[in-house]
Amino acid sequence: MKTGAIIQARMSSERLPGKVLKELPYGSGISSLEQIVYRLQQVESIHDVIIATSTNEEDKAIVDMADSKGIHVYTGSLNNVLERFTIAARTFHFDHVVRITGDCPCIDPVIIEETIQKHLQDEADFTTTGALKRTFPVGMDAAVIKMQALEEAYQNADNEYEKEHVTPYIYKSHPEKFKIVSVEASEELADPILRVTMDTPEDYLLLCSIYDALYSKNQSFGLREILTLLEHKPWLRKINEKSQHKKIHSSLESELNEVIEYCEKQDLKRARSFIANKLRDNNSIRS
Repeated sequence: MKTGAIIQARMSSERLPGKVLKELPYGSGISSLEQIVYRLQQVESIHDVIIATSTNEEDKAIVDMADSKGIHVYTGSLNNVLERFTIAARTFHFDHVVRITGDCPCIDPVIIEETIQKHLQDEADFTTTGALKRTFPVGMDAAVIKMQALEEAYQNADNEYEKEHVTPYIYKSHPEKFKIVSVEASEELADPILRVTMDTPEDYLLLCSIYDALYSKNQSFGLREILTLLEHKPWLRKINEKSQHKKIHSSLESELNEVIEYCEKQDLKRARSFIANKLRDNNSIRS
């Protein structure tokens, strides 16, 4: 039985272009993506680590970096990430796949190992640390997928959002078809508001601060060390506290409700009222 990790990575981030190749620690010459690879290589149950990027010209920088470091890389569709992910897993003959996104340079090897073991012990199809209920910080997200479940999703997914994000077919569209397990953080590690991901410039500033403080002492520092640092220096949390995590939406109504929530947070009362009225009118027409 072969368990592999696949990191989804691309250069074309809207909020922080080229984020996967930004340096961590700053000035070290080591990219954020390399740090994710290194952390996954510390997980005993993972046999191989793959970067799955696209065939787009701008993503050639990722391929070049991976080739120069001896990291396995697969290139495929930019937008159909489910296809890219599945064919990468097939190519390297994985039986179970650990899915990591390229914006998680603080991913904790201990949490990944525990998630894999839970997945195998429970004979699950899909095991997640955050898709069903968020208890870990954003940026500690991982999923373990049985290859048969991944193949079923690939063969049957027909909605765009199911193809763009790999796992929604399993846990959103058809949870009744699969054995799904949720891994929750222990009380001392639970911090669902904290962002240790890299999606905005503010996120990158916080990550630089974390790496500056912890990396020289322990290159594999984990969530416990991060939370201890933030307990001693609570002002660091303010760096990216206004950044918002992107959510997966399966309908226009869901997206509009997200916009309404944003308007409330930003005190955009007129915009919120306008969108809410339009949404209410649309629902009245349909009913």
